Amino acid sequence: MKILYFAWVRERVGKDSEDIDLPENITTVSGLMDWLINKDEGYKAALDNRKNLKVAVNQTLVNWEHPVKDEDEVAFFPPMTGG
Repeated sequence: MKILYFAWVRERVGKDSEDIDLPENITTVSGLMDWLINKDEGYKAALDNRKNLKVAVNQTLVNWEHPVKDEDEVAFFPPMTGG
């Protein structure tokens, strides 16, 4: 799985992307986030407050219960505002 991080999410995680082998027991975006949060404090700081995040799977905005597979691309980013 390819995971992409944007804006302040990237800054808190400390990288713009990573490739992982999705653990077999993770089947949703929410499960992926829980797993990432437990990796270290940077992930926890970036992903713990879901109200301040958006997620896309394969470049489509989805909700937290959307299914994920090992071949997916998942992107985490803050809500954007225009101006």
